[in-house]
Amino acid sequence: MSISAAQVKELREATGAGMMDCKAALGETNGDMEAAIDWLRKKGIAKADKKAGRTAAEGLIGVASEGNKAVVVEVNSETDFVARNDAFQQIVRNVAQVALETDGSTDAVAEGRYPGGTKSVTETIKDAVGTIGENLSFRRSKLLEVSQGAVATYVHNSVGENLGKLGVLVAIETAGDAEAARNFARQVAMHVAATNPLSLNETDLDPAAVEREKAIFSDQARQSGKPENIIEKMVEGRLRKFYEEVVLVKQAFVLNPDLTVEKALKEAEKEIGAPAKISGFVRFALGEGIEKEESDFAAEVAAAVKK
Repeated sequence: MSISAAQVKELREATGAGMMDCKAALGETNGDMEAAIDWLRKKGIAKADKKAGRTAAEGLIGVASEGNKAVVVEVNSETDFVARNDAFQQIVRNVAQVALETDGSTDAVAEGRYPGGTKSVTETIKDAVGTIGENLSFRRSKLLEVSQGAVATYVHNSVGENLGKLGVLVAIETAGDAEAARNFARQVAMHVAATNPLSLNETDLDPAAVEREKAIFSDQARQSGKPENIIEKMVEGRLRKFYEEVVLVKQAFVLNPDLTVEKALKEAEKEIGAPAKISGFVRFALGEGIEKEESDFAAEVAAAVKK
């Protein structure tokens, strides 16, 4: 049967699929719109399966906040080009909203119901592969919440509201002014984005990492030929320096290097109006830890031409 341009347009608007795919779907289903949508969904799922093996290390970090809690999520794509796609950006924002409605754990968000539909986040992203045309994946999420105080968000290299390549959450617990606490927490979040601390406090540091540093410092000190009691003091001094470099509260505050972060917090308590404590932070950098595939672009083009 003859398929009209209006039918193709309607199907394209309903599914987001390409024009030729819509035309083929209507042809295969004799113009039945619902059947054509199903046909495209099946085709989209098939495409998703084929693309699932491709490395998705680009994409976006998204943040969202509500009341005394905030979340940060990472959704990956294969290319930065897709990360600038409005449809993809809306997916990231929606995933962040789902995270706010859960405990923020990656599994809970993946299984959470995607806004405006009946499917889970995982199922919705899989469906989106067929329309966006790249492998996509929801990678991780984290939520911070305080009983009183504030959780601030910060996005670096922003490409849109609450979207970027690096996202940070910082939580401050206090009975004082929540807005003043949020303002300082945002400054700390900017600091975390710049310095990438390993832990909040010394006690939070991985004991294995501390022991490794101690062993290195001890070997270096012994090469000096100094007595053991002097070596012990040298190691203690170097460990203090190590903590100043990697522990958040011990670091020199980026906005005022004359103060450590913990001393800057004490100063901020004057505005907050009550004792305050940094209770946690999260820093997500896009694609960190993902082994990216090295590709020969010229070879890919040559292979595509031969097909």
